[in-house]
Order: sequence, then C-alpha cells, then structure tokens
Amino acid sequence: MSSSEVLVDVEGRTLKLTNLEKVLYPSGFTKGQVIDYYSRISPVLLPHLAGRALTRKRYPNGTEGPMFFEKNKPQGTPPWVRTVTLPSPGSSKNRDTIDYVVVDDLATLVWTANLAALELHTHQWKVGRKTPDLLVLDLDPGPPATIVECCQVALAIRERLDVELFPKTSGNKGMQLVAKAPVRDTSAFAKDLAEAVEKAMPELVVSQMTKALRPGKVLIDWSQNNPAKTTVSPYSLRARHEPTVSTPVTWEEVTSCSAASDLVFLSEDVLFRVEELGDLFEPLLS
Repeated sequence: MSSSEVLVDVEGRTLKLTNLEKVLYPSGFTKGQVIDYYSRISPVLLPHLAGRALTRKRYPNGTEGPMFFEKNKPQGTPPWVRTVTLPSPGSSKNRDTIDYVVVDDLATLVWTANLAALELHTHQWKVGRKTPDLLVLDLDPGPPATIVECCQVALAIRERLDVELFPKTSGNKGMQLVAKAPVRDTSAFAKDLAEAVEKAMPELVVSQMTKALRPGKVLIDWSQNNPAKTTVSPYSLRARHEPTVSTPVTWEEVTSCSAASDLVFLSEDVLFRVEELGDLFEPLLS
C-alpha cells in the first residue's frame, strides 16, 4: 500500500481511502475534508438518500477539472454496496437498464466520497414505488437576478399553496422548494403552478426554459418533476470555488434575505447549523 492510501473501518466495512491530501476545491478544500464532511453530516444526509437511486457528479481532478455524471455502478464496486437495476428509457449510452447505487449507510457514503463524487443527486421517487413522494420547484435566477429574487418568488408560491413547503439553497445560485407530493401527477401540478405564478408576477417570473426570456427573472423549473430527472440532495456539496452546500433554510431566513451572500453556506457552516437547528427537512421523511 502506498503512502497515499489508508485503510479504515466504517461500520464493519474495510475501505481503502486514497489521495486524501489532493486539493479538489480552488479554496484548498481537500479530498480528505470532503470525506470528513460527508461522514460528519451523514446522520441527517443519509435519511434523504436512503431508498433512492443515486446519480453522482464526479470531479476526480477537482472542481476546475473535467467532471462526469455517473449513474451506473462503477467497475470495482464492492459487493456490499446496494445496487438496483432500473429501466433506462432514452439512455444516451443505449442501455436498456442501469445498475444504480443506493446509499443507505455510512460505508457506502464514504466509498462514494472517496471516488470524488462531490455532488449527490436523487429522483423524487423511491425505488419500488410507482409514483413520486416529493414535489420539487427549482427556482433558477437569470442574471442579474440572484437568490434574493428567488426568495421573493418562493414567498409568493408559499402563499398560493396549502401544502407545507420546505426551502433550501441549491448551493449554487438558486434555491428549491420541496414538499410531500400533493398529487400523483406532480409534473402537471408544478407546471400549472409555475404558469399561474408567472401570470401573477410577469415582471419577475418565467415558466419556460427559453433563455431569451430569462434575464433578470426567476425560472420556476417545474420540469424537475419528470421521473427521469434528479435534484441535488439536501446537504450535498456543490462543485464551486469553495465547498458550498445545498442547505435547508428557514422561512424567516427566506423572508429576511436581502443579499445573495445571506444564503451562502459552506460545509463547516452547515455542520454548525445542524447542531443548532437539527434537520429542517426531517418532516419530509415521514
């Protein structure tokens, strides 16, 4: 074993961790720190990953290097890692099925982090269920709009719905609103909602992906509810200059947001927030 490798025991599983000192973020955040963050946040992260097919965004040479989406289990996947074979309609690689990884335990989470899977994305449905259990409204600001405008739209959406919405930052530039699925056809429901909000707030909201319509406005991306699409998981890292995190926030924070920097949270911030606030997305698990 080389000096860049170390064997660790994770809940009875032996894992070989490699290149822990490798810098993955321009800010200096290393692969070892990525693994440490995912290990420490696991008590609140794992319940949101459990039972869901996972798509990983891997950055083997850091966030400024080439990346790739990985849905299929990679070569060398340990036999103890849970995988599920699911249909793959429209696969870009002409596959009929994909062997997805399902992260149900800490050992699997650490294993994925060791593969430089910085971002973790899941569907709005659980394996074995035919309908989604979550509704997601992705709010994407078109510059010069920022998350400040997203918060204004989020508050307007909240006023229109009877279901309880849970806000989180995307960890990038926008935010998402998540709810327990109020209907079976969440895609149609989200589209109708987005169009209604656009009609009420045409100066600020757009419901179509057309780029020419988006500058200075917030796109309510209802298409995230397509069964084939995924959304970044709460508490997932994002691949930016610094290790920002998709972070659950309170409605008080949404209401008071006056600058984009108000809702930027790094990995250490999120660990502290969880100690203080617990998992703000826990009601979605029941």
